[in-house]
Amino acid sequence: MVIEMSYKIILDSCGELPEKYKKDTRFELVPLGLEVGEYRIQDDEKFNQAEFLKKVAEYPGCPKSSCPSPERFLQSYCCDADNIYVVTLSANLSGSYNSAELAKKLYEEQYGAKNICIIDSCSASCGESQIAFEAMRLEEEGLSFEEIEEKLKAFRDAMNTYFILDNLETLRKNGRLNGVKALVATTLNIKPVMGATMEGTILQLGQAIGMKKGLQKMSEMLAKEVKNSEEKCLMITHCNAKERAELFRDMVLERIQVKDVLIMDTAGISSMYANDGGVIATI
Repeated sequence: MVIEMSYKIILDSCGELPEKYKKDTRFELVPLGLEVGEYRIQDDEKFNQAEFLKKVAEYPGCPKSSCPSPERFLQSYCCDADNIYVVTLSANLSGSYNSAELAKKLYEEQYGAKNICIIDSCSASCGESQIAFEAMRLEEEGLSFEEIEEKLKAFRDAMNTYFILDNLETLRKNGRLNGVKALVATTLNIKPVMGATMEGTILQLGQAIGMKKGLQKMSEMLAKEVKNSEEKCLMITHCNAKERAELFRDMVLERIQVKDVLIMDTAGISSMYANDGGVIATI
């Protein structure tokens, strides 16, 4: 007799979910905090992107974020699910992963052992979504918790992340561009094409003049670097830039075949770092 195990997939709120999954009890988004001067909110279902981007544009300083507390993750672990999968923003960009790990230790101290797999996405935004949906797929296939944990780490290591932004100031001011050697002047309309290292830090992959050429270059890089694309889903998130996201999708599909495409608008944390007009892609 096969015993079906229940499961739950937790993402910090840098990850995005399509609308149909936001009320799905198999998923939970744990909110990070957002701060623009005196304006402080949680990145939850009440997040208003238009209002937030307006606050950012008007604020002379730098918007900031705060990771969820271990106690908030612990609250999410206290459920009936047998297997829990947690996907966080890159540990090199946020303290979210460390909070999730500490919450696991707190849970074990208070309640005993439980199957809790915490995955550092080494990415952000739709990179988290990719891993979350892979966890769902593997669970639905009936694999064991141990097999899924191993496969998720391999999936993460094989995933590629790319992004192009109109404005790098938030990343720069928050110290997230330490590995980028030469950033070009925005007055020249030169757009750096960025990516993520295996460790989840940001690096510059190339550059182009103007957003359209930048998207073109990013699509060329993605098509050249991806392996077994026909087995993979192309996920694209955008910050108030649906037409750019769709244009990028078309550019990619001119070059390679993929299993599926998913386009989503950024939630709060991704909106803060991507800024108005940013496009992020993972495959």
